[in-house]
Amino acid sequence: MSDLADLYPDFAAKWIDTSFGRIFARVGGKGPPLLLLHGFSETHVMWHRVAPQLTDAFTLIIADLPGYGWSDMPASDALHIPYSKRAMAKAMVEVMERLGHVHFALAGHDRGGRVAYRLALDHPGRLSKLAVLDILPTYNYWERMNRAYALKIYHWTFLAQPYPLPETLIASNGEFFLRFKMASQTKSKTLDAIDERALEHYMAPFRDPARVHAMCEDYRAGAYFDYDLDKADFEAGKKITIPMLALWGDAGIAQAASTPLDTWTQWATNVVGMPVDSGHFLAEEDPDATARALREFFLAD
Repeated sequence: MSDLADLYPDFAAKWIDTSFGRIFARVGGKGPPLLLLHGFSETHVMWHRVAPQLTDAFTLIIADLPGYGWSDMPASDALHIPYSKRAMAKAMVEVMERLGHVHFALAGHDRGGRVAYRLALDHPGRLSKLAVLDILPTYNYWERMNRAYALKIYHWTFLAQPYPLPETLIASNGEFFLRFKMASQTKSKTLDAIDERALEHYMAPFRDPARVHAMCEDYRAGAYFDYDLDKADFEAGKKITIPMLALWGDAGIAQAASTPLDTWTQWATNVVGMPVDSGHFLAEEDPDATARALREFFLAD
């Protein structure tokens, strides 16, 4: 931890005990609680440009998901259930309870967005409002996987391959994989918008084979257990009923598969949304617009 830049100098560092192991989080600000969750291939650090614009209005809890960053890596099983979004959502509920927040707002990007909407479906009484950044539901991604989209999100199928194929290939040059994948998902197709100090945080797990395995387990869960949960909820007509915001990059991943708001209206009864001038990494490519949209949504009556 000490060899990486502290991008949250005014935030407390906390390790919170849960039934899924210890979860690392940065906590700061004042006001009602707002949990921020990151995506792949990042960590809690991805919010470092957005967080300072929200601390006057919210108590921010910025967590590493299980298996990511500095959070513990749960032992997996044959069905990858410990890395399912249901399990991660339960871990985040426990984190918030340990910090004294039984009811809170939640925003998640990428994998964190999947944890976020699963938490809203599984624990609807926990959330006041929900925001997701540059995703569609897991079920919709897999159902719409045509040639163009498979080429765009190739890492979904690659990382979900059986152990040890993706782990072994990534181990040969994890830095190349991370930099190439992230650059390809930005609007500029470069890493110019990503702080090099943040990139060092993102690179560290790729130097740890156990962390790489945990991230692959996340994607294996997405291809099987998470998909099945989503499919069952969709076919049953289960919907998110709290106020929801969908943000997406106008050159991001979600808009390439569908009109995001049209898709989310099939899953939520009270959803608004809009694009941001960015690729996939809204919080780093366009932090001001992202912070402004989150602030307006979460503060609105």
